[in-house]
Amino acid sequence: MANVTLRLFASAREVAGTGSITYEVDTVQELLTRAENDLGEKFSDILSISRVWINGEPLEGDSQISDGDEVAVLPPVSGG
Repeated sequence: MANVTLRLFASAREVAGTGSITYEVDTVQELLTRAENDLGEKFSDILSISRVWINGEPLEGDSQISDGDEVAVLPPVSGG
């Protein structure tokens, strides 16, 4: 298992009440499932419309992760 930091931005950060959480997991999917379980339905709703990046690259499918990796949840942002 790897220690991985989940970075949260915009509305995901607001719902979580923090900008980052560290988990010990094997895959990105396991990380996101644990975060959904910990942070609840509002976070799940935000995650479903967000982009997920791993170490600065867009995530494609489920990926193995390594110790020290960073996974970012980037919700759509609007403003005016």
